[in-house]
Amino acid sequence: MMQRIDLRGGLPARAELLRLMPRAVGDVSHAVDAARELVEDVRHRGADALHDQAERFDGGAPANARVPVAEIAAAVAGLTPELREALDEAIRRVRAASAAQVPAGSVTTLADGAEVHQRWQPMRRVGLYVPGGKAVYPSSVVMNVVPAQVAGVRSIALVSPPQRDHGGAVHPTILAAAGLLGIDEVYAMGGAGAIGALAYGVPAIDLEPVDLVTGPGNNYVAAAKRLVRGVVGIDAEAGATEILVIADETADPGFVAADLISQAEHDEQAGSVLVTTSATFADTVEAAIPERTAVLGTAARLQTALDGPQSAIVLVDSLADAAIVSNAYGPEHLEIQTADDDAVLADIDAAGAVFVGPSTPVSLGDYLAGSNHVLPTGGQARFGSGLSASTFLRPQQVIRYSASALDEVAAHIVALSTEEQLPAHGAAVTERTNR
Repeated sequence: MMQRIDLRGGLPARAELLRLMPRAVGDVSHAVDAARELVEDVRHRGADALHDQAERFDGGAPANARVPVAEIAAAVAGLTPELREALDEAIRRVRAASAAQVPAGSVTTLADGAEVHQRWQPMRRVGLYVPGGKAVYPSSVVMNVVPAQVAGVRSIALVSPPQRDHGGAVHPTILAAAGLLGIDEVYAMGGAGAIGALAYGVPAIDLEPVDLVTGPGNNYVAAAKRLVRGVVGIDAEAGATEILVIADETADPGFVAADLISQAEHDEQAGSVLVTTSATFADTVEAAIPERTAVLGTAARLQTALDGPQSAIVLVDSLADAAIVSNAYGPEHLEIQTADDDAVLADIDAAGAVFVGPSTPVSLGDYLAGSNHVLPTGGQARFGSGLSASTFLRPQQVIRYSASALDEVAAHIVALSTEEQLPAHGAAVTERTNR
């Protein structure tokens, strides 16, 4: 049974509301010490550390940490027509939607000869993490690689854990997705050690350090990203996936049940939350879950997630209250299935991605909506955003002033630098204007 949180009769203050929202018990902070040891081991021992970690955590080290190009080509050739067509279509849609995320440059003219140019420069080199473990995620290859390519990144390294079932090699479907995108720098490595390898480089396998690391992973991967932040950039500390559904009695309970289940099957720590104005509707949704889970091979995993402290049914008085609750939670995925979806959407300000209406399930966004599925988790949507082309771009201001334009503001600069007791700042201007 999913826990219930009854907020009818008036919402509590925001601090209390944040405390009441369901969250997974294990978070990134619990993994930091272990991740630090693994990252430092790779930093100092390089390829030997990666080999030892693969033996310890992945059931065997790969024959080659860097995947041979021929192996990637063979994986592409081995795709079934159905899977290749699906991947090609996902790539096409994500590429089109990502292109809209590249900002245009601009020039602001403040006076005659005084210009500030805004330009967006791509990262030189990035490292993309594609998780393994409980499932294979070729879609994560697409979601990480395509926006980087659209942004203009020219050097991309992809890492994914070696798979016991494939003799210590990267899963062939991951390799195939990389091959379809023209990525030939792929490494069989996973976990916190792989993040350390991307950040610091591993000369023995010709892995050059990157400038940015992106991609989802478990708590140890997220902890490692926290540890290397500052050495490299990161997208976010991604944790377990989550979905919040805002629904009223007009929604289809079968749809809502199916969507809660779909995210719960990712991981035992995955969070599924229903916020509704109707207790009767909540009962119907919960009753619809067992029959849908019983036939799934992931039933045990998802039932653990649904019964856990990170999942809940939340009862509220109104859809306006539902939006307040959702904004406090800051869901990775938000679905809205109500009598007036647009009115609810207007009140939403914190969500990784929003799926509006009965025909827009989160599963669509996971694969083929064109949106990106690498999204902020654990409430980070309140201050962060999902992966996009802009993640791989750095805004830069280029300033161009003529001598006459500098002369116009020279006195102001001297006045301000004098007030701040930085006389050399003013002198750097008068050196020019007094000639």
